[in-house]
Amino acid sequence: MEFKVLCVGDVVGTPGLKRLGKTLRKLKRDTKADFVIVNGENASNLGMTPDQGEDIFDAGADVITMGNHTFSRREIVPYIEENRYVLRPANLPPQQPGRGWEVYETRAGDVAVIDLIGRVGMDYTPDNPFLLMDKILKKITAKIILVELHAEATSEKLAMGYMLDGKVSAVWGTHTHVPTADAQILPRGTGYVTDLGMTGPSISVLGIQPKLSIDKFRGELYQRYQCADGPTKLNAVLFTIDGATGKCLEVKRVDVND
Repeated sequence: MEFKVLCVGDVVGTPGLKRLGKTLRKLKRDTKADFVIVNGENASNLGMTPDQGEDIFDAGADVITMGNHTFSRREIVPYIEENRYVLRPANLPPQQPGRGWEVYETRAGDVAVIDLIGRVGMDYTPDNPFLLMDKILKKITAKIILVELHAEATSEKLAMGYMLDGKVSAVWGTHTHVPTADAQILPRGTGYVTDLGMTGPSISVLGIQPKLSIDKFRGELYQRYQCADGPTKLNAVLFTIDGATGKCLEVKRVDVND
């Protein structure tokens, strides 16, 4: 049997949440997706509140992944501890709240989802995600294994994809908010894309008002980042997986734009 996984790029602010609520369930129907994973770490621009998490689930997500802004909104702490459907990067310090991977029951049997964060070009150095993956995979018996790497460097994401090729069903990147054109099946059967993109304002710099970003790069006095107005988009990738073998059969972009 085929098992379709829809992965949605970082939801940015109120515009992203509105776009997700307007679009996701129809997209899920149109693509016949069985399982939906949404990155929610920018729902508050920086971080996500419990109410925003519930909005993302109400929109149609099965699992929410996070990234470097996981704990920018501290009210998420009890929410992420209690909700096994919200994942923070597994290679954050182990004393931090929440879980980095989980196994879920689906119509295709057990499906494992693993959330990781990269180290290249980030503001801090979490544990090595490449070494941690070796340990995690030893604990998982599910045929279908899905891995998100929230990372800045395309090289780090590609290296993770090739390291896991044939060991997991799909690997995708988040964080840069720019969709990449390299959706593919790697030589040993793992679906891959370097970055999903984002869900939020189309006319923006990564979801933010362009002037605010320009001012920062020019060295001007600038104010706190705010979401841009205007049209919005939803960037997503659909992975079709063989439920019996866990191999990826197809990878394609399913972006939605105003």
